[in-house]
Amino acid sequence: MASISPRSGRKGRRAMNDINMVPFIDVMLVLLIIFMVTAPLISPSVIDLPTVGKASNVPTQVVQIEISKDEKITVKSTGAVTSSLPSSMANLARDVRELTANSTDAPVVISADRTIKYETVVKAMDTLQRAGIARVGLSVQLTD
Repeated sequence: MASISPRSGRKGRRAMNDINMVPFIDVMLVLLIIFMVTAPLISPSVIDLPTVGKASNVPTQVVQIEISKDEKITVKSTGAVTSSLPSSMANLARDVRELTANSTDAPVVISADRTIKYETVVKAMDTLQRAGIARVGLSVQLTD
């Protein structure tokens, strides 16, 4: 059996036991300088939120859609004649049109319990907008 022996007259290669850290440190310092120079140039993103104000004139007729905890829908009309009727998601647009006398300009306000799914409120808004009702809003409770 042949054995491997070091060649006579030459030194064998030694394994390198350490890593040269200087190039790594140089790269990290260059990246640090780049980030320090570019950070002040980046403008923070500002979100422009809508504000709520009081209307100068109050509409004569408002249709209010109430969604209770158990997701039962009630459509109420306030104005000269006050009326209330239970509804469902499938009949919501039809019931609102009946109470507004087919007027697409009458404001509709959705009041929902805070514990119901957000999806239910979005479905109600989507149903009304697909029916051509333009003025749909959400009722909120202001905290002091």
